[in-house]
Amino acid sequence: MPHAKVATRRRSATPTAAAPSSAPAATQVKLAKPVKKPAKVGSAPPAPAPTPTAAASPWPPVSHRERQREAKRNAVLQAAAQLFNERGFHATSLDDIAARLNVTKPTLYYYVKNKDEILLQCVSKGLTMMLEGIDASRAAGGKAIDQLMTCMQVYARIVTMDFGMCLIRVGDEQLPPESRKELRRLKSAIDQEFRRLVAEGVAEGSLQPCDPKMTAFVIAGALSWIGRWYQPDGEYTPEQVAQQCIATLCDGVLRRPAQTPVSTAEAGTAPALPARRKAAVGKAKPPARSAGA
Repeated sequence: MPHAKVATRRRSATPTAAAPSSAPAATQVKLAKPVKKPAKVGSAPPAPAPTPTAAASPWPPVSHRERQREAKRNAVLQAAAQLFNERGFHATSLDDIAARLNVTKPTLYYYVKNKDEILLQCVSKGLTMMLEGIDASRAAGGKAIDQLMTCMQVYARIVTMDFGMCLIRVGDEQLPPESRKELRRLKSAIDQEFRRLVAEGVAEGSLQPCDPKMTAFVIAGALSWIGRWYQPDGEYTPEQVAQQCIATLCDGVLRRPAQTPVSTAEAGTAPALPARRKAAVGKAKPPARSAGA
């Protein structure tokens, strides 16, 4: 009978021990539900939540807007210069400029103040282009005659362009005194550069002795007049116009016969006068006869 008690105690102990072990198991199942996908040690951190995308701006960056504004302002000036050249300054209105650009007249005031300012900017651009071209030819170096020829080509080419032509055809007489003074200062800088190159050309022997001031006036005056008569749709290109005008200035219009060195003894007569000398003598005789009469 003692054995039976022991067995009873063992059987009763078995369920008593199983009860407490089953409770933790249930608890473990419940706790495992919210952590089914735990972050493992050493794994990459979870990706951050995506931030909302900023709305795309329909306006371009400031630098781009500034470039656009400058490009539109230059278009206003170029259209105005073309109309000034075609019709004249007084015959051109802001409405005409706006119509050529397919914009309204109030739009122009965003880029310029008035018609006087437009003319000032157009003429200033023409002068600045000339000065920059002359400075570039000077910086290239070389003999004075080479620099002078390059400057003449630059000058002749620019007066066939919109802003250079406006400088010649319209001039600065329509501008206020202060603006006129500034533009004439720029013109004087171009004149002084021509004088300097002429004087250096005489010194180096590539030009005949002459008055640099008068020669510079002749060169600039002749080349400037291209801007008066040149037509973009004409017979000659700007390059051809520049070449022919510069050749006439440098070579003249008188034909020079070939010079052959022949001594007076061999010829038996006095040496023939040069072509220029003959022309001068021929012109001098008629006044002498009329004076005697």
